Amino acid sequence: MRILFAVGVASVITLRTISAQGAAPATPVAADSFAWLADVHGAKPMEWVAAQNKTTLDAMRALPVYDSLYRRILAAITTPDRIAAPDPMAGYVYNFWTDSAHPRGIWRRTTSAAYATAQPKWETIIDVDALAASDKVPWAWKGASCRPPAYRECLVSLSRGGGDATEVREFDAKAKQFLAAGFHVAEAKNSVAWVDANTLLISTDFGDSSMTTSGYPRIVKRWRRGTPISAATTILTAPKTDMAVFVGSGWAAGRLRPVVYHATTFFEHEVLVLDADSLVRLDIPKDADPSLVADQMVVYLRTRWTTGGHEFAEGSVIAIGFQAFLKGGRDFQVIVGPTERITVDAVSTTKNDVLVSLLDNVRSELHRYRLVHGKWQDVRVPAPALGTVSVAATDPTSDTYYLSFSSFLQPTSLYRAAPDGALHLVKQRKAMFDATGLEVSQRWATSADGTKVPYFLVRRSGAKADGATPTLLTAYGGFQVSELPYYSAARGAAWLERGGSLALANIRGGGEFGPAWHRAARKEHRQRAYDDFAAVAQDLIAAQLTSPAHLGIEGGSNGGLLVGVALTQHPELFGAVLCEVPLLDMLGYTKLQAGASWIDEYGDPEQPEQRAYIAKYSPYQNVFADRKYPPVLFTTTTWDDRVGPVHARIMAAKMEAMGHRVYFFENVEGGHGAGDTPEQQATFQSVGYAFLWSRLR
Repeated sequence: MRILFAVGVASVITLRTISAQGAAPATPVAADSFAWLADVHGAKPMEWVAAQNKTTLDAMRALPVYDSLYRRILAAITTPDRIAAPDPMAGYVYNFWTDSAHPRGIWRRTTSAAYATAQPKWETIIDVDALAASDKVPWAWKGASCRPPAYRECLVSLSRGGGDATEVREFDAKAKQFLAAGFHVAEAKNSVAWVDANTLLISTDFGDSSMTTSGYPRIVKRWRRGTPISAATTILTAPKTDMAVFVGSGWAAGRLRPVVYHATTFFEHEVLVLDADSLVRLDIPKDADPSLVADQMVVYLRTRWTTGGHEFAEGSVIAIGFQAFLKGGRDFQVIVGPTERITVDAVSTTKNDVLVSLLDNVRSELHRYRLVHGKWQDVRVPAPALGTVSVAATDPTSDTYYLSFSSFLQPTSLYRAAPDGALHLVKQRKAMFDATGLEVSQRWATSADGTKVPYFLVRRSGAKADGATPTLLTAYGGFQVSELPYYSAARGAAWLERGGSLALANIRGGGEFGPAWHRAARKEHRQRAYDDFAAVAQDLIAAQLTSPAHLGIEGGSNGGLLVGVALTQHPELFGAVLCEVPLLDMLGYTKLQAGASWIDEYGDPEQPEQRAYIAKYSPYQNVFADRKYPPVLFTTTTWDDRVGPVHARIMAAKMEAMGHRVYFFENVEGGHGAGDTPEQQATFQSVGYAFLWSRLR
């Protein structure tokens, strides 16, 4: 579930990648012979990285499959036929685009009418490659926050090397230039938002203990144009032990509403709306997500809530007039009420509509709700089955929005939804791999405690169940993030087209069946997610859809932790492990980068009773020299200031010292991802797929 108030540039918490930003200074996580690798940019660790990269790249590039993989993946990343993701603002559609000529990308725009044509004429607004060359800094684009309704004044965020720390510069979208005397914020974990044309809310590193123990800002200030940031007025200071404060703004009922988001933990927060010069706290549950649409406040509930004499179920979406709420009213209406197998996955808003993505047994639906004569009316947006329909872009000043549909085998289609609900096909991606003969099914495995766990399987129709099919199993299982079918040109070309099968598991810890599905694998219950994953692997093997020698697993970030646990707990089930930008030392994770912000998900290893259950699964503490493990490839990036490269480094070094078969690859750019440029991304992915094919064929 996304945070529904728009948060400032480069500060939206994206649960799929664990957190939006933040990084406490790297600290050695273990007092052992590998702790020296925690000096992220140190000369000696970087020499080790260079040597490991050479070994891995030499090995993978020597494989016959590598060159073909690289060419296909790079073509998929850079093809001009891919859909330019829309960002509608004031009659224009903006888009950030990379290709072979612009590896760092251009921010560009065209008119809304032109965007709907086959070959729109684009106008370049910012050339990041040119800016990087001029500044002699490897800038990566991190987005722009422009002030509605005109969207002329913009706050542009740029990252050095792809990390989450950003520099913010004011930009005039009409004049297409940065403002020399405009707002400028130095590189830090910045969160900025417009109050009006001459005023910002800002949370950043103000020095003097202004950051939380999680590495995020804890102070919010109001900053007026023409004054130094040192003269900004403090309006909120959070305790140092809280997670963070972010700022943002929501446009509703014809006005901009600045907001402060005070995260006490990852899942609990207070939302405070700036009204004149005062902050007004919204009296809603701390784990609820509010948003504004027209004159209504819409709230997504993660836990049951009793208010105004009514009890509302967890997972509900409810609404009330915003002004009535501020005056003490609590007469909420239910927009969506969940069932045992139908749950809310995401909520978006336009000027007057609430758009709700629902999952029915992990099958995607999109519904549009509009308040008519005091009642919320529901219209289901039509879409095929066994795919994912989702909101692609909205503009809070309009009821027009864009939605997309894709599936494992069907390329993404982009539609423009008119205010009357009519859908118009705008773009349709060309097929990037041969899906002939492939089919998608949904299967169910039984976990260790009897829980039924669904997973999607993509395989050749009529393929023999003889255990010989190379199969890639992946999942996430954390932070209430749902894993849904989607079209991946790279995965299709590199894996499915070549005869591999794909299994996507909907294990506990995710959001596929609502907040309870997530809570079932939090903290002391974490092992359930790992049991679910193992159960899916065992189901595939028992049905002879594959076998351990041909079954590989892949996961990134929290999913990297997942496959790290699978590697150490069930090495007998797998033939290869691809572990990407992972957490692995869970007894030391709170001392690395933004790790302390995730205590609400994993628990606190500094607390003895919590340390005890974390220690049972933490991969770094549970790998041993006398056990046999499948070959493993750890991948990461030097500029990952979210999870950081240290987890992957020390795990690879430890396993290598024990004599296990280990590969390691670290991109020098890219933040918490696969790289900044298309070439970096293609190399990152090609190394992974080449490794899998070399072990699972």
